[in-house]
Amino acid sequence: MAQQKISLTRYLVEQQRADGLIPGQLRLLLEVVARACKSISQAVNKGALGGVLGTAESENVQGEIQKKLDIIANEVLIEANEWGGHLAAMASEEMESIHVVPNRYPQGEYLLMFDPLDGSSNIDVNVSIGTIFSVLKKPDDHPGVQEGDFLQAGTQQVAAGYCIYGPQTTLVLTVGNGVAMFTLDREQGSFVLTQEDIQIPADTKEFAINMSNMRHWDEPVKRYIDECLAGKEGPRGKDFNMRWIASMVADVHRILMRGGVFMYPWDKREPEKAGKLRLMYEANPMSWLVEQAGGAATNGKQRILDLKPTKLHERVSVMLGSRNEVERLTQYHAEKA
Repeated sequence: MAQQKISLTRYLVEQQRADGLIPGQLRLLLEVVARACKSISQAVNKGALGGVLGTAESENVQGEIQKKLDIIANEVLIEANEWGGHLAAMASEEMESIHVVPNRYPQGEYLLMFDPLDGSSNIDVNVSIGTIFSVLKKPDDHPGVQEGDFLQAGTQQVAAGYCIYGPQTTLVLTVGNGVAMFTLDREQGSFVLTQEDIQIPADTKEFAINMSNMRHWDEPVKRYIDECLAGKEGPRGKDFNMRWIASMVADVHRILMRGGVFMYPWDKREPEKAGKLRLMYEANPMSWLVEQAGGAATNGKQRILDLKPTKLHERVSVMLGSRNEVERLTQYHAEKA
């Protein structure tokens, strides 16, 4: 007898039943996010046929030129999540301030944050891109919702994940009970569980970093990369491979599948900025996924999930992946300090 396929819905229902890991409202919210990702996947798949490639005539709040698909993905996520009654408000990397659920819809108790399309520079060249999302509980000490409600440490997340639009469309999710992976079955139109309890190897021979920025890095990062490049003859005693896709979703997905370390560190070009990646839309959800899979995530000095955000679009230095490599990087920063 063929093994029965477990759909995302069934998986979430079972998580809801098992020790009440997730409340019913959160389950419904995650199903809505997954449906939105299916719509985005279709738009991505059509590419030039759907007239969705190229840039829009606009910039986002970060001052970055928006791609047409950035705007489409943002709108899909907002429209899908507005009316369900599970959310109080949303925040997106593409929007300056929070989007409160309109009064005509019931307000829920959750806050949703997302990077609608991560890796935008890869859209037009048909390389993997994705959607990253994070869910928080709204503090219940006051009515309504305000920007400050979103400024919670990553440890407060109740669900996080990403959907990668590559050769397969894959949804990767944690609700605090390990990491599960679902593949979109296009014939069935549903996400099907394809891997559970993913574990990142503690050791690795792969690193991911944008080497063109080498001259701008801080000493601890330079030291680490120099040792990797020295290979068998160097202090590490083994050869390393470098991988860099310039799409955080794709780089983290590879690490979840086979180990590795991903770095987007602080650099000297904009010394006043803590890093390039956004703490709340990218670093927090990815760090939680990596930790849930047995890896580690740090800004070089401390655990990313312990950082208390001070503003919505805060940036952070990111080093995550195989535990032993991340600990070595943290040690090098501590020695310099």
